[in-house]
Amino acid sequence: MAAQVEGPFNYTATGVLGDQRNSMLQNELHLRDKVGHIKSRGYQLPMQSFVYGLPNEKREYSAADALASWKLSHYSLNSDPALRGWTGNYLPKGGASKTKAASERDFMTMNKAAVADGLVTTEETNDYRATHDIRRSPWNRKELSGKMRSRRLPPTMVFGIPSRPSTPIYEVIEHKYQDQWMKERQNLLSNKRAEEVKAGRSNGIVYETRASLLRTYQNPVDPAPLWQLPRFTKSAKAQIQSFRTNTDKSASFNYLKTDRVGRQGDFGIGIYEKPKN
Repeated sequence: MAAQVEGPFNYTATGVLGDQRNSMLQNELHLRDKVGHIKSRGYQLPMQSFVYGLPNEKREYSAADALASWKLSHYSLNSDPALRGWTGNYLPKGGASKTKAASERDFMTMNKAAVADGLVTTEETNDYRATHDIRRSPWNRKELSGKMRSRRLPPTMVFGIPSRPSTPIYEVIEHKYQDQWMKERQNLLSNKRAEEVKAGRSNGIVYETRASLLRTYQNPVDPAPLWQLPRFTKSAKAQIQSFRTNTDKSASFNYLKTDRVGRQGDFGIGIYEKPKN
């Protein structure tokens, strides 16, 4: 039997639902592991001629490159023929100004002024700083160092963590702490037992007797009647008369009494007994 030629798709699950493409070799779902080998990943390595690392760019620095990084102020080319052909900026004849070198921009004041004028965005703030150059004198570190008071420490002060006190070995040998704990425990148990005995003897329940009940009894008092207007106590009469005459009223009450048995009971259907034979 001829040996099978190993290819990139021998340990893959491709070719089942379509053609084998090189893009399948980068998909983890199509790859299968080799028995006895470490698991491979679906990333293609570069060619053998590839060199790993950062390239070292060779650049020849000349005087032109060094002078190109200078930031000089504007200067006329015609004023100095020796500098013709130079495209950079130039310093004035007097050199750098001493006022700007001796001062620095006060950004706090400029920010406050910009907010007061209603400028809050970044572009508006940058434009305001470009048109309003507010400066202040720089901080003098020597003066500030003289004003700042250093904390004075006592000469006997020792830095570090205090060491642990020595173990009282003599008290440990004679079991002093054990005896002290046992005494405290015995006192605690005796106090607890005494409280339980005291609570069992007097449970706090007071039994009432006939004499104590009669002593604390109060006769019931009828509540005071509701307040009424004096003019309605005697002359007030009902505005609606349900009966035309007193005879009709008494007859109605008599009928109510006779039919009272039929309206009694739990469900209002009356109380009746079964007939007895």
